[in-house]
Amino acid sequence: MTDRGTVHVMAIADSDSYLKWAAGLLDALPEEWSGELAVVRTPIAPSPSQMRAAVQGTRTGATLPPVLSATALRRAVRRVRPDAVVAACTGPVVDVLVNDLLSGLAPRPVLVSGLPGVSVPATEQAWRYRAPVDLFVLHSHREVAEFRELGARLGVTGEVGLATLPFLAADPVPAPDGPRNRVVFATQAKVPVEREERESILCALADLAARRPDLEVVVKLRARAHEQQTHRERHHFETLWHGLAAAGRVPADAVSFADGSMREHLARAAGFVTVSSTAALEAIAQDVPLLILSDFGVSAEMINLVFEGSGLLGTLDDLRAARFRTPDGQWCAANYFHGTADNDWVRRLSDLVERARHGGLPVRPPLLASSADRARRRRNRLRMDVPPRALRTIGRFRRRLKRIRRLASR
Repeated sequence: MTDRGTVHVMAIADSDSYLKWAAGLLDALPEEWSGELAVVRTPIAPSPSQMRAAVQGTRTGATLPPVLSATALRRAVRRVRPDAVVAACTGPVVDVLVNDLLSGLAPRPVLVSGLPGVSVPATEQAWRYRAPVDLFVLHSHREVAEFRELGARLGVTGEVGLATLPFLAADPVPAPDGPRNRVVFATQAKVPVEREERESILCALADLAARRPDLEVVVKLRARAHEQQTHRERHHFETLWHGLAAAGRVPADAVSFADGSMREHLARAAGFVTVSSTAALEAIAQDVPLLILSDFGVSAEMINLVFEGSGLLGTLDDLRAARFRTPDGQWCAANYFHGTADNDWVRRLSDLVERARHGGLPVRPPLLASSADRARRRRNRLRMDVPPRALRTIGRFRRRLKRIRRLASR
């Protein structure tokens, strides 16, 4: 094990969910270690309000992290010379970081990455973007087993470490003075996909509010309609609600919309519902009865396959009737609620830092090494250096140019 008093970890995030994960991961480091956060400038970089919500209550949360271009970020890493860099980013950005921005550094820091929520089943794409990292951090025994097996088949050489999901390890929010009278629906940007499916959820929430006037029904947003998030949301729930209300399909005031800290919302919750959200695990941790909607399928595509066998799956009719559930204990032990003594990621990181200081870290070749992969990496690097407003202007110009060319060719 290395001398803990001299270890400095720099975490780089690119979106709201990864920033929240990175801030919590730094909190799990030994007290003697130091850590800092930075946000790399991309089209999905979090807004100031999203950043405040993400770092609230963490030891790095006194100030908002700087938002840096790719070039400025490389300079910052060279200046700080951290022992380890946590690439807390979406796959394409991790690919740029580990194969471009952080390449050629001497001494090379330990490269760490991971996934900020439910990651079942293991996917080749997640490994392909992160193949050069030294440590891949996951959050359940099931995830670790699946990713180790998949990594071995792909020829990946990095280690896989287990950590408790950061927000599950946080101290519980003190109970509020008032009653627990809130039903919280946590949105997910990717699922369900279709507009009609999303509207059916909102209509069920309105029905619940009508049947149970004693309950306050809240839609907890990951981002407002004008804000960016990790994944693009084609049909924003708040925008859909305004459309339903204008058409007379729901009472305009039946449901409220809120952002901010999920932990604080759950402190007032009598029930929680989602289609697929890591926030379901926060609800379990805070002993809030919950419901995972299965009306739209239970599959890898719906990002809710992990909840099979949990005892939490239910329907929109269950939501209307406020029939919430408590999870199966055996499922919890295998999925995210293992004992903290099982966590080994800090020990693995410490050992890797010691090896790095003695020149012992191996070169871990990328799996994305074709000419097409390199060209895509250059384009993604450009998106991190050019300001988002300029990118949007360039995008509009390119679309206009394509339309002109199509018209000219007729």
